[in-house]
Amino acid sequence: MSLQGKGAVITGGAGGIGLAAAQAFLEEGASVVIVDLKEEAVNEGVEKLKKHGTCYGIAADVSSEDDVKKFVEFAENKLGKIDVFVNNAGIEGKYQMITETDVSNFEAVTRVNVKGVLLGMKHVIPVMAKNKSGSIINTASVGGLIGSPGMASYIASKHAVIGLTRTAALETADHGIRVNSVCPAPVNTRMMRAIESGINPADPEGVHEGFAAAVPMKRYAEAQEIAQVMLFLASDKASYITGSQYTVDGGMNPN
Repeated sequence: MSLQGKGAVITGGAGGIGLAAAQAFLEEGASVVIVDLKEEAVNEGVEKLKKHGTCYGIAADVSSEDDVKKFVEFAENKLGKIDVFVNNAGIEGKYQMITETDVSNFEAVTRVNVKGVLLGMKHVIPVMAKNKSGSIINTASVGGLIGSPGMASYIASKHAVIGLTRTAALETADHGIRVNSVCPAPVNTRMMRAIESGINPADPEGVHEGFAAAVPMKRYAEAQEIAQVMLFLASDKASYITGSQYTVDGGMNPN
């Protein structure tokens, strides 16, 4: 699944799934720009990745249109083009039932998870359209296909990501651009640690065990396993795939 000579941009690229995807892309020959909120995290991510290939980093807030314009321009200057865009940055928000939802929490989650995805595509698509090719991979979740008590803000945001993916795929097909989403089940990352602690601060390990038990494979995914699906969608092997949602869920199969 060679990405030799291709340029890739990954938001939320300094940790978890984003970092794993960056490493996988680099190992297949791509040059990569990672984008994350904090400059320190970006620098640490680039330091980890540079042994695998050509990697650059930039700090940006994906919910700020000015920042999105900045990282897209930075990436185009560094890479010469953008062949692959992984729209991965996201936050989990607080664990709150709908009747207890703090509107500021809902707005914070949707600002990053929905507005950030929209803005990323808004400014990357014209760059890809110049070359009549490209692959956009939006990180959704099995939460975009089901409901989950106490997670209304996050669940709503991931349903929205899938809607944006399907719409963008229709709008960009004539430009040779493919748009798909990946829907992971729980993954061994910082985000899941935060969700577990939010649900039961006194026993996050018990929450972990409960989530894992609900997966037919009886375990969380590793970030590298999600990255391999992203690698496939980024590659020319997925040349006829667009508007699709790829569940990477150990057999949960919510759709």
